[in-house]
Amino acid sequence: MGRQELISQVVVTAQQMRDIENRIFAGGMPVAALMEKVAGLIADRIQTKLAEDTTYFPHSPSFRIGILVGPGHNGGDALVVARELYFRGYEVGIYCPFSKRKELTSQHLQYAQSIGIICYESIELLADCHLFIDGLFGFGLERAISDPIATAINQLNEWHKPVIAIDLPSGLHTDTGEVLGTAVRATHTLCLGLWKLGLLQDQALDCVGKAELIDFDIPLADIHAILGKSLGIKRIVKTTALSTLPLPRPPVTHKYKEGHLLLICGSRRYSGGALLTGLGGRASGVGMLSIAVPESLKSIMVAQLPEALIIGCPETESGAIAQLQLPENTDLSKFNAIACGPGLTRDANPILQQVLESTVPLVLDADGLNILADMGTIPTLQKRQAPTVLTPHAGEFKRLFPDLSDANQDRVKAVREAAAQSHAVVLLKGARTAIANPQGTVWLNPESTPALARGGSGDVLTGLLGGLLAQASSKNIPVEDITATAAWWHAQAGILAAQERTELGVDAHTLTQYLIQVLLLEVISTSDKYSF
Repeated sequence: MGRQELISQVVVTAQQMRDIENRIFAGGMPVAALMEKVAGLIADRIQTKLAEDTTYFPHSPSFRIGILVGPGHNGGDALVVARELYFRGYEVGIYCPFSKRKELTSQHLQYAQSIGIICYESIELLADCHLFIDGLFGFGLERAISDPIATAINQLNEWHKPVIAIDLPSGLHTDTGEVLGTAVRATHTLCLGLWKLGLLQDQALDCVGKAELIDFDIPLADIHAILGKSLGIKRIVKTTALSTLPLPRPPVTHKYKEGHLLLICGSRRYSGGALLTGLGGRASGVGMLSIAVPESLKSIMVAQLPEALIIGCPETESGAIAQLQLPENTDLSKFNAIACGPGLTRDANPILQQVLESTVPLVLDADGLNILADMGTIPTLQKRQAPTVLTPHAGEFKRLFPDLSDANQDRVKAVREAAAQSHAVVLLKGARTAIANPQGTVWLNPESTPALARGGSGDVLTGLLGGLLAQASSKNIPVEDITATAAWWHAQAGILAAQERTELGVDAHTLTQYLIQVLLLEVISTSDKYSF
């Protein structure tokens, strides 16, 4: 893995970032020199944005930039940025309401004022600025912001002007993304060195805007010394997601070598769940797709998925699957993966008990999770000998793991605890989907779209994930890596669909049509392996 790819994956807590920086300084890097380097990179990036992004930064002959300066080294970074932009010809004003500052920050403020940059004690005097740079607080903030800073931040937010936050928006907890009283609502965030965990938590997203990393060449030895080789928490990036796809296929193969997936889903009441899960499974490219549904759904499924083997099963009076009725000489061990749950209803409890006793990888979603919660999640899953993947949203997570951390407050902590105790891979759905394996490694999907907040989107993911697991079963790819790839692929399809159809135009059925388009854009067009 190259340096750039690794840096793009690494996610750190506040304490881990402190430890890494301390190693850098202990190695002889002067704080002042690092500040100059980082601020120079920030200034360069801001100047590029001003030149290229006229949507957020319209050109004006009287373009003015307001710099918000805090008492620590984040404020020092902001002051060096102010100086650099001033020397490059921009009109700059400083807001610094703190009388006590770190020595290096005070020196930079003194120099900024000596060259003619005016420092204001009231943010109101910067109301005519076209752009603001937020350097009030860096990583590590843990207490609520109080007045007069809170009032100044609220005033800034009311102006609805472009704001570029240095490292992370002031007022966010570095690890949880919690808003500590109030927080700057940035339009852009330039994260310094390594990605901060709070930027990838759902509750921070209203404040983060468009985030990008400013790489200032942290030595890999310092990163591994603090985080270890596994890194602990990782962003899912395109290169790693694509690397686990079952492509290219060998020139000599057949359908059973490309995985056999069994989907168990649907009921008379929720027939759409079975269809959408089946469409997701088909899009995965799995060699053989079998779908067990109540007998009353068989004709609908055959019409929509003619290439799949549709297994009509006896059903209860309520229209749920009463028992699995697999083809002759077939049992659950014949499949490479099973996905169970969408549209199933809780009346299918005996079916889930049978599936849990199987010895093949299993994905549980929707009613599969609800039935599991009724059975007792942790003691039930600890008995399984094969890998299990759970795909809950926050409400389902609470039912599955009522005694664990609140998934709405700290998603990473919650999903890590759940995976460790259940011995399952847990995929917690959300704006920033979090995935954990039982060993404690966490993957975070850094991109998604609110277009996916529609009924049926999760069913598509279940089928897609099941199909990828079935194909990966003979390739020794870790279940958690395939799960991360499925989450990334699903989100990218939603993003692409939203770009072409708007967020309101991305229903779950439409989503399935964009799964292959993502591959066309991301794999075939960028890889010599697929050229003709």
